[in-house]
Amino acid sequence: MGRRMPALALVLAVTILGTLPATAGDDGKGKELTVYAAASLTGAFGEIGELYQIETGEEVIQNFDGSQMLRTQLENGAYADVYASANEKHMQALMSQGLMDNSTVRVLLHNMMAVIVPGDNPGEIGELGDLARPGLKIVVGNREVPVGAYARQVLDNLAADPSYGEEFRAKVEENGVSEETTVNLVVSKVALGEADAGFAYVSDVLPPMRSQIEVMEIPEEYNVVADYYIGVLKGSEHPERAAGFIDYVMSEEGGAVLARYGFTPAGTYPRANAPQAAALA
Repeated sequence: MGRRMPALALVLAVTILGTLPATAGDDGKGKELTVYAAASLTGAFGEIGELYQIETGEEVIQNFDGSQMLRTQLENGAYADVYASANEKHMQALMSQGLMDNSTVRVLLHNMMAVIVPGDNPGEIGELGDLARPGLKIVVGNREVPVGAYARQVLDNLAADPSYGEEFRAKVEENGVSEETTVNLVVSKVALGEADAGFAYVSDVLPPMRSQIEVMEIPEEYNVVADYYIGVLKGSEHPERAAGFIDYVMSEEGGAVLARYGFTPAGTYPRANAPQAAALA
């Protein structure tokens, strides 16, 4: 009996090891990528991730939230292979901390701001000037979420025009009823009629939503071009695959999906930043 125990122990050990989940470096996880992306990319990246998986066999696990929330998670040790931010600020912060592979960071796409109102427009908002009317309920992103920062830039631009002025901005801010952590929450509150108006991205209102939300365009002289950035995390265990995913997002196939969701390809606007990380330093 004593001579047989080592052999039995070996068999048990092999069986147990064979049932353990694969570690980060095993082939079992080698086909998996983790992508952290701005909430406004939820629809487009969700579709692109499915197409990428069909083409490559690599599973894409995605976490969508406000860019500032994702940044905080990464700063606190969360694992991701790819990060896509809706502005330069949060990407630059991760780069300056050495959390990004800076050579991979580039402008992903552009977006524009718009004012959105519920489909039945209970506030009877027909032009930007109406936003200052007392008693309206306006929802925006908070100051840290990119869509909130962009909304405030739009108000700054309007305030610089004497036909609107600082008083206009103050009145609009007085009508603010909530500050959200993601643009998706802004859109939801407007669609549900919980606010008379909100500041969101043009890409957030697709044709299926047009019965619930109306879009009021912001003239170019007041509007803001939102530059989105994407790059590979320095701690990625699959940097080549992560770079491959970014290439796919920016390929003809990925670009077609982004365009259907209302985004504009990188390089369209001359004021957009250069595509390489060196330009961010």
